[in-house]
Amino acid sequence: MSTRASTVRKPTAPAAAHEHAVPGPSLGLSWSLVALLREWSTRVEAATEDLPDGMRGYQVLRVVVHDAPPTQASLAARLGIDRTVMTYLIDRYVECGFVERRQDPADRRARRIVATARGRTKLAEVDVRVADAEEDLLSGLPPEDRVRFRDLLERAASSITEDDDPCGVVARAATPPAG
Repeated sequence: MSTRASTVRKPTAPAAAHEHAVPGPSLGLSWSLVALLREWSTRVEAATEDLPDGMRGYQVLRVVVHDAPPTQASLAARLGIDRTVMTYLIDRYVECGFVERRQDPADRRARRIVATARGRTKLAEVDVRVADAEEDLLSGLPPEDRVRFRDLLERAASSITEDDDPCGVVARAATPPAG
C-alpha cells in the first residue's frame, strides 16, 4: 500500500471564509433577532404603558406628530390597524386631549388627525423613555458599537422594505397575529 493512498488529507476552506466566524457554537441570526425583538417589545411596552393602547398608541401618536396630518383611514392603512379599531383608538386619544379631528379643507367628508400641544408634550416624554429603554437594551455593547449596530440594522431592514412604510413595518412586527 502506498503512503499516498493511506494519507487522508482534509480539505481546507479558504481563509476568507473563516475571517468573520464566531468562535464556539452560535445561536444564529434568528435567535438573536427574536431575543432582541422580544426584549425590545417588553421594554417599549413598559415605556408606553401610560398611553392608551400602549405601543400601538405610541406609533399612532408618532405618525400624527411627525408627519403631515393624516386622515384616519390613511393612518389605519399605514400602520396596518383595522379601520374600526383605529376609530376607537383615535376616540381615546381625542378624549385624552392628545389629538383632534379636523375637517380636511380639500375634502369635506374627510377628517385629518392633528396632534394637540398636549399630545406633542406627551410624545416628547414617552420618546425619552423609549430611547432610554433602547439604550438599556443595548447596554452590553460599547457606545460606538450601539451606533454602528443601529446603522447596520436600519440599512439591512431598509434594503428589504424599500417600498414599505417604516412605521407599518414596526407595527406589523410588534402586533401579535389575531387568532
